[in-house]
Amino acid sequence: MSASDEVSALSAIYCKKDEFLLLEESGDRGYVFCVNTLLEGRPVSVLFRLPPEYPRCVPEICVRSEDLSRARCQEVKERLQEKAARLLPEPMVQELLLFLQQGSSDWTTAASPARPDAPQQDMWTALLLLDHMRSRAKYIKTVERFAANLHLTGRLFVGKPILIILQGTRGNVKECIKLQKTVKVDVDSAGKRCKERMMTVLWESQLTEDQKQLPTFEVKEFSSIEELEREFETDVMFSLLPSGRSFHSIRTVTARHCKSFFSQVVRALIALSLLKKKKKKNS
Repeated sequence: MSASDEVSALSAIYCKKDEFLLLEESGDRGYVFCVNTLLEGRPVSVLFRLPPEYPRCVPEICVRSEDLSRARCQEVKERLQEKAARLLPEPMVQELLLFLQQGSSDWTTAASPARPDAPQQDMWTALLLLDHMRSRAKYIKTVERFAANLHLTGRLFVGKPILIILQGTRGNVKECIKLQKTVKVDVDSAGKRCKERMMTVLWESQLTEDQKQLPTFEVKEFSSIEELEREFETDVMFSLLPSGRSFHSIRTVTARHCKSFFSQVVRALIALSLLKKKKKKNS
């Protein structure tokens, strides 16, 4: 069975909504896909990267779960890698998933405690700037898929500029940023699928107790900077200064707050606004 046949079989087996997500298919890089399943009754996402040499080599495996600790996810990953090494050189993903779902007595006894509510210090926030979207519908759908798969909340602001706010565990936020750069999410000027090469991470930091955590991931469209200001004021606790010349965070009153994520977002938006005015003036 070839890698393509195995991927097709997996998509047919895991056919429920968001159960199987094909993220990349490339002759040069192979396949990247995610399977959302259960371990000990708890949701877990397993990301597989099948290089062109597969199944003559072990696939790259990444395990994520909001309900399991990082140490537990790492332990599961190592168990799967050990199992995969014993299955070479045969196609193995389906057997690995069955191994994961069925588990064994020592998996259960060694399980880490569940974390239904992740501690606040584990939460992370990032602000991304996109240069453009050529295939807008495809790009938005891909970003929404990444966010759902990695249990992230936030906002995708579609307009000029294009901004993405990601909130979730630090590992999941980092993985989403990595996927943005390694998976073909858009098309180039010739209409060919391409990776994101012009994304900028404007800011990322730990989410503190005094900062607002967004409950869902939503796409918001705007046609002017003023509309974007209103969206930030509504969703991210921003408002204009009395003079109307700039932004400020409602809770920014100390040096610590001035260095916070939200204050940095404000500064980034101010810089973008000033750059836009400068371009208009030069033109």
